[in-house]
Amino acid sequence: MKLTKTLAVAWASDRIRVNAVAPGLIETGMTRRMLGVDALVAPMLARTPLARVGTPADVAPVALFLASSAARYVTGQTLAVDGGFSIQG
Repeated sequence: MKLTKTLAVAWASDRIRVNAVAPGLIETGMTRRMLGVDALVAPMLARTPLARVGTPADVAPVALFLASSAARYVTGQTLAVDGGFSIQG
């Protein structure tokens, strides 16, 4: 997160926005085998308010938003796309 903020400040005068997407547990080819192991997934889902594993379709619109003109006044931010996992202590 600090790198995102540092670069946002450094490149703002060049009109370059710097933001990041921080996905949580997302079902992909890389995580598919892990998702079949309840002992690994259950504790994560118990801490996730939306109580499900994310999909690439959950992450893609966030990246699209940040790349669009709709986010033209957004810089230095890291957006968690994790079903609320990061807000739980």
